[in-house]
Amino acid sequence: MNKLSITHHLTVFTTLVFLFFPNQVQSQKLNGDKTLDSRVEKYLEEHTHEFRDMNVPTKDGKLLYSLIIEGNYTKALEIGTSTGLSGIYLAWALSKTDGKLITIEIDERRHKIALKHFEQAGLSEYVDARLADAHTLVKSLEGPFDFVFSDADKNWYKQYFLDLDPKLVVGGCYTAHNVSDKRGGWNYNYYEFVKGLDHYNTALHPGSSLLVSYKTADKTP
Repeated sequence: MNKLSITHHLTVFTTLVFLFFPNQVQSQKLNGDKTLDSRVEKYLEEHTHEFRDMNVPTKDGKLLYSLIIEGNYTKALEIGTSTGLSGIYLAWALSKTDGKLITIEIDERRHKIALKHFEQAGLSEYVDARLADAHTLVKSLEGPFDFVFSDADKNWYKQYFLDLDPKLVVGGCYTAHNVSDKRGGWNYNYYEFVKGLDHYNTALHPGSSLLVSYKTADKTP
């Protein structure tokens, strides 16, 4: 398989999924619960102002939603729940793919607030929210996963990746927040590490700090 040259355009990520993993893209078969959609949309509209505590920007939540839908992913892991905005977008997308999200938060206050948001948005059945130290729990999770969103302690990004790479299926998508492709920028060392792996196709999504990596083969980093 030839490695693609990934340019910084929005369509690249959809193109990669279609080129490498066409069998995973089944958007036409996705489940659609219009009642749930309306409930989640209304909840986000009315409560977005509450998500200020280490949550992703709304545009990045929408991007995570799109990546789940495009890849038809069903087994997702989030490291760093915060108070649940990204989890809402991930779980909402997973409700359409018959999937489920495991999300990990170490702070009890944020964890409890996230549980409330998931319940009130109507998404609790699609979320397994765990109050735990991700340093320990990530190592013990069995997997497999086909989607990972890493948004916890940045100095542990590489270790999370090393722990999860064997548990991520070929065709899976590994994403990390607050990453820069500029030397000296946010988590540039992590960017450089993942970008150098020949069994992943990796690029920073334009207009965001979300690094998106598609796994193309099984190989020890």
